Amino acid sequence: MAISMTEAAANHVRRSIDGRGKGVGIRLGVRTTGCSGLAYVLEFVDELADEDQVFESHGQKVIIDPKSLTYLDGTELDFVKEGLNEGFKFNNPNVRGECGCGESFNV
Repeated sequence: MAISMTEAAANHVRRSIDGRGKGVGIRLGVRTTGCSGLAYVLEFVDELADEDQVFESHGQKVIIDPKSLTYLDGTELDFVKEGLNEGFKFNNPNVRGECGCGESFNV
């Protein structure tokens, strides 16, 4: 089981943590919501929990809880800029469908 980040995503995480002044990495998880069932959740992590799974890419840590890992195994986190918009993109091989607005997915 593995989660990875592109160099662009790792650089964005590094800048964000540096700007915050603290943090060991970012947590990637899922929550039940939306028309397709699941949505991604990203948040800063200041302390690791015992059950956390930690993956490192380009010197930055992605922390996952065991329940979310089932839905996220193999996911690559990218950071993209398209015109005036920028944000994280989730390249998740487990996704079988997404809602029309792109806010939720199912596996």
